[in-house]
Amino acid sequence: MKKQLVFNIFKIVIGSFIFALSVNMFALSNKLGEGGVTGTTMVLFYLFGLAPALTNLILNGILMIIGYKFLDKSTIYYTILTIGLISLFLRLTHNTGMHLEHPLVASVAAGISMGVGIGLIMNSGSTTAGSAILAKIANKYLGWNTSYALLFFDLIVVIPSGFVIGFENMIFTVISLYISTKVLDLILEGANVKKSIMIISEKHEIIANMVEKKLDRGITVLHGHGHYTKQEKQILYVVVSRQQLREVTNFVREIDDKAFVIINDVKSVEGEGFTHKLTH
Repeated sequence: MKKQLVFNIFKIVIGSFIFALSVNMFALSNKLGEGGVTGTTMVLFYLFGLAPALTNLILNGILMIIGYKFLDKSTIYYTILTIGLISLFLRLTHNTGMHLEHPLVASVAAGISMGVGIGLIMNSGSTTAGSAILAKIANKYLGWNTSYALLFFDLIVVIPSGFVIGFENMIFTVISLYISTKVLDLILEGANVKKSIMIISEKHEIIANMVEKKLDRGITVLHGHGHYTKQEKQILYVVVSRQQLREVTNFVREIDDKAFVIINDVKSVEGEGFTHKLTH
């Protein structure tokens, strides 16, 4: 437990530093925006010259008071630490601005570095507060993907900010947000996201044999029946990598173009064939 706690704090410190550095180095110095509380602090800086370090601390502190009951205790403690560290690092790195000639380069750099920073923070069980708290709540109670919920709530702030930073910079900010979301998704869910497939077909035996032969994937056969027809049906259930998905759907269509195929995202898979090799 102590080792995990130390490792989580380490990730929060590094993630907070990367995030704060990214805000000052790439976003503020190139008049880009950002979502959530960070985006709001940047707009306040552009309009009134208020220090983001201070406004970040105040606004996130208010949101923590409002949203603490939706988070577990460890997340609350980690988030309080994160808020303090981000404000500290925003202050320490406020002179690190790097004005880039091409705004697209700035938006890509900001997106990647912010995504890495937020990813490390959220991977430790913390949040960056602000819209991240709303994303956590949406994930917990609505089942939303965390990174895409974060993007949704961030856009609510980004789009109106176009009146301050200009339409062009708002578009570059949206690009930055999209990139950071993909990077965050990569860190939280891994590079090799799995897909679960359910296949209902009269030719289920041929399809099952093909999946096992071509992909070396195990298949579970579920027994069911059509409610209207009362006809018995064999339902194939298999988990494959994202790279194998097209191959499966292609030969299912070749074997039975009337097959009913359901595809779902799988965040994590443990067990034979995925975390260790299949035994025969």
